[in-house]
Order: sequence, then C-alpha cells, then structure tokens
Amino acid sequence: MSKFSTSFVRVSLVSLIAILAACTGPAPESDGGSRVHDPYENTNRSIHNFNRGVDKALFRPAAKGYVTVVPRPMVNSFNMFAENLSLPGQAVDYLLQGKPKEMGTTLFRFVVNSTVGFAGLADPASDFEIPRADTDFGETLHVWGVAEGPYLELPLYGPSTARDAVGVVVNLFTNPVDFAPTRPINNLGLYAEVVRRLGDRGLYSDTVDSILYGSSDSYAQLRLIYLQNRRFELAGDDEDAYLGLYTDPYADPGSTAVTDPYEDPYAE
Repeated sequence: MSKFSTSFVRVSLVSLIAILAACTGPAPESDGGSRVHDPYENTNRSIHNFNRGVDKALFRPAAKGYVTVVPRPMVNSFNMFAENLSLPGQAVDYLLQGKPKEMGTTLFRFVVNSTVGFAGLADPASDFEIPRADTDFGETLHVWGVAEGPYLELPLYGPSTARDAVGVVVNLFTNPVDFAPTRPINNLGLYAEVVRRLGDRGLYSDTVDSILYGSSDSYAQLRLIYLQNRRFELAGDDEDAYLGLYTDPYADPGSTAVTDPYEDPYAE
C-alpha cells in the first residue's frame, strides 16, 4: 500500500470515529458535570481487570526496573523527548480550536527544544519561559461541541470517554512528525509515548499502586479521578462546569445537589 493510501485510510477511519463520537448520547456536562455516564460498566470492569492483570504481570515490574536501572535524569530526558515529539500534533489541535497564538507558541517551543535542546532531550524552552503546550484532539472535539459520551476503559490504555478515545486514536496516528518525508523510525512518536508512560508508571508507582491495588473498588476510584480531572481541564474559566465535580458521590443518583468543598459539614 502506498503512503498516500495509508494516509487516506487513517484519515477516513478518524473521520468515521469522529462521526460516531458525535452520536454518543446525552452529555454529562449538561447537568454541571456531576453525572457519571457509564452504560457499559460491566464491559468496562472486565477490561479494567484485564488492564490490572497486564499492569501487575508486565508493566509495573518493567516500569520499576526501568526507573531503577536508568538514572532519573535520563528518564526525564526520554520523557521530554516524547513530549517534544507530540508538540506538532498539539499545534495542529490548537489551530483546529481557533487558537493561533497557542499554535505559534507550541511550534516555537518545538523548534527551540529540537535544536538547542538536542532533539528534545533537554528543555531550554522552559528556561526561556516559553509556555508548555497541553491539549489534544479530545479537547478539540470538546471545543467543537462534541459530547463527552459514555465512560470507557480502553484495553492497554486505561480510563477515557468516547470523545477522548477518538482523541487518542487521532493523536497517536496523525502526528505530523510521522508524515515527515525523512524519519529514522516509523511511528516514532508512538514508541516514545510508550517509553514516557513506562517512566511515569515507575516514577509515580506508589500513587498508582494505591489506586489500583489499595482501594476497595479500583475501577470506581479510577473512573472518578479521571472524570474529575478531565472535566476540570476542559472547564477552563467556566465555574459552573466544574462545580459539579464536588457533587456528593453518596447522594441519590437522581439528585443534582452540589456539595460545597469548603462547607463545614458539622455546621448547624
């Protein structure tokens, strides 16, 4: 298959998934972000158990060995390399979101770290106070008005939503770096992301272990943490969009009451 045909197939698949994501049902954001939309919970829990098994048998020991053998500065450098490779894709997302300033800043950061920073192994852009990029195609779909959709646990990936699952596929397989006419390795960005996740799993092992293996219901705990963090990221300055994050998790599911995180629970 030619490079053009491969690119056409990728774009076609992405377009199809995006259309399907737009039809994922009611948006939890419509009630202040307080609702958990998880119609596939039984399937999700099965995938979660599979992911936990893979983590316990393979990824966790590999990550611990990686950060034990490889010095911390080198682990950080590999993480920065992966982050740098993601910048062209994030620049495209900013463009699609109608944010040309952020797009330009992201491209400038990529150029600085790719040259002065030895292909991204160092981060001189931060020393020059060039802002970090932090976006993805899931956020682009959010800006376009695509609903969050149901909660999903993706095999070998982890927590997501229907909308963010589309973003994962798009960001992994449509990074402009992977379409460069000359590149040392095909899908270099994908491999670098795997190494970055390996490093993060090793560096934050205690925190991850407490969630996956120290909680009575690791699935519900991980789902809550993911949805709270993701909705907060996408809320921006919209206070009403993230007030729902503090809804009492033990309240009646049909209730929309919001708990003030600063309220004295013992006050009259």
